[in-house]
Amino acid sequence: MEHTDTAEPTRRDFLYIATGAVGAVGAGALAWPFIHQMNPDASALALASIEVDVSAVEVGQSITVTWRGKPVFIRQRTENEIAEATAVPIADLPDPFARNANLEDNAEATDANRATVGHEAWLVMVGVCTHLGCVPLGEAGDFGGWFCPCHGSHYDTAGRIRRGPAPENMLVPPFQFSDDDTIVIG
Repeated sequence: MEHTDTAEPTRRDFLYIATGAVGAVGAGALAWPFIHQMNPDASALALASIEVDVSAVEVGQSITVTWRGKPVFIRQRTENEIAEATAVPIADLPDPFARNANLEDNAEATDANRATVGHEAWLVMVGVCTHLGCVPLGEAGDFGGWFCPCHGSHYDTAGRIRRGPAPENMLVPPFQFSDDDTIVIG
């Protein structure tokens, strides 16, 4: 004898489904304030981007600003520094990627991809060694860029790792020039 289940849904089935749906909506409504309070407040969001006036920075000088709790190096490079960085073949770099938040992830670590069009002399990067998070010293090391004395990482004048334990180039944060004298980071 064959048994086929042809029973129609009953009122009880409907009540189970309706009760479950109301319970799920109620749980979501109860959880929403707790989840929402974990979002950053207005003062934290205000720090998401900063404007930096670079009008007083001369050629060959650097300044350090703080963005999202990290140092950011801003340097107006000399023609010689740009020429040295441009002359380095990508094959000689331990990290061949630009690590520039303004470009695609697979952009090559050319000097042009570490700066920005129209402002090639300016280098903006997060001033944290990619090895263990130390802050490198500027205008130091074997390549005239930055040197992390903690573990011996050497960066060139474009902030690219050249020697040492650091696995990646220093990161270039999202930034743009709002005018010739103002950089907006973030």
